[in-house]
Amino acid sequence: MISKFNKILAELNDKIFTFESEATDVLQLSEKCIKVVKDTLEAIREIVLEEDFKNTQDEIEFFKTVKPKVYSKLIYYAKLFGIESKRPRGSSKSQIYYLNEQIEKLQVYFNDNLEFYHYYRRGLNTLDKNYYVRGKSNIRLFPDTFHFFTDKKFATSHDSTVATIMAYDMLIIYLKKEIDTLENNNFNMEATVQPFSKRSNLYWTGSKTDLIELIYALHSSGVINSGTADIKEMAVACEHIFNVDLGHYYHTFIELKSRKTNRTKFIDQLREALIKRMEESEE
Repeated sequence: MISKFNKILAELNDKIFTFESEATDVLQLSEKCIKVVKDTLEAIREIVLEEDFKNTQDEIEFFKTVKPKVYSKLIYYAKLFGIESKRPRGSSKSQIYYLNEQIEKLQVYFNDNLEFYHYYRRGLNTLDKNYYVRGKSNIRLFPDTFHFFTDKKFATSHDSTVATIMAYDMLIIYLKKEIDTLENNNFNMEATVQPFSKRSNLYWTGSKTDLIELIYALHSSGVINSGTADIKEMAVACEHIFNVDLGHYYHTFIELKSRKTNRTKFIDQLREALIKRMEESEE
């Protein structure tokens, strides 16, 4: 069942990629994403209620990793909409002050949930059965939400806490990027147009399709800026680093998805090359 959820999550990410590539307004983007994430949450909720989990470990994995990945996007875009809709339209100074205030408010949440925050950040699992198994509604565990009391079939004491931490991480990164842009514009209006001043000595000698496959893999994994990096920003960075023009990379991604076989050909080649190098170094 976990593989089914991962497929649904991949489809959700594809939809969000599309929205982001076409977005011209952050508020409209947030509204679209909120709707599609809510639909996805409802879909996985129905699967859980109908099929349930084979064992406790699957249940823990779902509420510890799968559901928070979806729910965090709902929290992120809902909070983003609220923050941006109230953002002052005056000077850069007033906007920077406002955005810094929002960061401080988000960080208060981490302090208020410090014990669990450290547990989550350190990747511990000793209390997973208490935090991520339904029915463990122990108020002594200090849950920050009472959702698990009202929807006990689709919530645990801390799955929403994990989602909130993930969402707030993404929001803080977004807000810091906005602050950097405003501060850079105060010094150089060209800073956001041409952020790279020094030419790279690296050249991409593989196919552009391979590089685009790699960029989308990194973007999908969420390892850049905690999953908040814009696909366009990543593509532009790679174009500069490797001195290559990727052209219409989104159309290339659509072609990658339409492959009948071996959709991750380049990623597979990388894996094989790395394993071969490891084996050769052991001889």
